[in-house]
Amino acid sequence: MPGIQKILFAAAILVSLAAGAHAQAPACTGKNVLDELRTNDPPAHARILAAAAATENANAILWRIDKAGSAPSYLFGTMHLTDERINALSPAIKAALANSRRLVLELDDLSPGGFMKLIAGSPQLVRLMMFTDGRRLDQLLGPDDFAKVSDILARYGVPAVAAGQFRPWLATLLLAVSGCEQRRVGAGLLPLDAHLAKDAEGRGIRALGLETLESQFRALASVPEADQVEMLRSGVRFYDRVDDLIETMVQLYLQRQLGAIWPLQLVLAEKVGVSAKVFQSAEQSLLTTRNLGMRDKALEYLADGNTFMAVGALHLPGRQGLVALLREAGYTLTAIE
Repeated sequence: MPGIQKILFAAAILVSLAAGAHAQAPACTGKNVLDELRTNDPPAHARILAAAAATENANAILWRIDKAGSAPSYLFGTMHLTDERINALSPAIKAALANSRRLVLELDDLSPGGFMKLIAGSPQLVRLMMFTDGRRLDQLLGPDDFAKVSDILARYGVPAVAAGQFRPWLATLLLAVSGCEQRRVGAGLLPLDAHLAKDAEGRGIRALGLETLESQFRALASVPEADQVEMLRSGVRFYDRVDDLIETMVQLYLQRQLGAIWPLQLVLAEKVGVSAKVFQSAEQSLLTTRNLGMRDKALEYLADGNTFMAVGALHLPGRQGLVALLREAGYTLTAIE
């Protein structure tokens, strides 16, 4: 397959891995697009806030988990970014970590070697990532949008001929990593999840996982292809403002307004001509279904208590979020922060 090594290098960005410092890390900046909507589109701004207010368990990132007969555990919502504000853990979060004997992350293996071994040992997984049946991404996306995708991926070192083989979900995932964040990763900075794993290793604790990278890729690939194409179309058309979107999500995270993140992205998709309806299948595959699997795996670890679980913050809120699912399983969850 042409450009396979380039493709694997680009895909490795998905797990935010740094092999060491190679350049000075830039500071990523952006504007708050939700604040802009307050002025430029008050009805859309109001819809986002209304949806956020109606989302349960959306105003905390740290939850204490209790059940009679077990030591307390904790559930922590993360963002997979190198941003110093995200990585500056509060005293409450540090105390919860210090009081836990087990760390459970979203992924079971954050190492570069683990990713490459997975790809090398699974031709079927490679077929989930790239077209091998003669079709091409440019055929599905159209020349104008594909030209933009190709230009963006070229900045990652992916040649146009290889970009044409990407399945839409893979291209969408790569476009979610801004050029600034990519340079920070390349400079050796770690995202929050990797920081937690490194800290645990220093205390003699091996990080465990709720999912595998393969299961995450299969979840992404399970979204209907037509919806994948439209989601990619949304991503490429808004890519010029990806740093603004990331900054907005960081601010919402720091303000503990998790319920606004998903409806904001739906509104922004509509503004670039993509219906919010195409994201329903993604919400089902990437949040609802995965949350059920995470819940089942989490119950194995929670039985003994003293567990600190850290997953992407969007897995916490909502009726099908981990907070609600663990309560249904008989645990008491109390918002700490």
